[in-house]
Amino acid sequence: MVLSICYFAALSKKLNDGSKLVATAPRSPDPWESGDREPLGGRSLVRRMVDHASEAGCEPIGVVVGSYAEKVEAELIGARAKIFENHNWPAGIGGSIRVGVQGLIEMEPTLGAIALLACDQPFVDTAVIKRLFALREKTNKAIVASSYSATLGVPALFDHSCFSELLALAYSNGAKSIILRNRKRVTKFPFPKGTIDIDTAANYASLTKIK
Repeated sequence: MVLSICYFAALSKKLNDGSKLVATAPRSPDPWESGDREPLGGRSLVRRMVDHASEAGCEPIGVVVGSYAEKVEAELIGARAKIFENHNWPAGIGGSIRVGVQGLIEMEPTLGAIALLACDQPFVDTAVIKRLFALREKTNKAIVASSYSATLGVPALFDHSCFSELLALAYSNGAKSIILRNRKRVTKFPFPKGTIDIDTAANYASLTKIK
């Protein structure tokens, strides 16, 4: 079985004076990881997530971007990741998902599943990604979706049987529309901190208050 991962980042808002994808957090005591690690490890959001995906054994790894493509590419020098550019990113997240899924299928036609991650979720790490994979192996469900704030969403893992639905998403629809379409084929992954993301400098500052 081949597992892959996409980072749907084409619609990112801005953090500081550039895309939040390439923003690097200031160095200070790490609010969400144990040990002596610094926030984001001094890495940009996109590089951090690619590193975690690689550590979790994802192959191939795809990164979908809209704006700031050159900056994202510079952040990923030396990383095992392929950048897919969505030139029509303002139309909606569904288009970014289609670009990423199509690109990964062309890279590896025998993909068994694709994991969708958003790099602005700071509590998604190697362990979280591995738990998605483990739940799929345990339950054999077509979809493993994170559960938080009374809903289901990303990070999520989609079996190859869902690829046609991902490729048919309307621009205005995200992966949640597929997750909620048939709950019987979905396994929940309890992930309450999935509701937290980084869209602004204020969002990052608020993380220092989270234990």
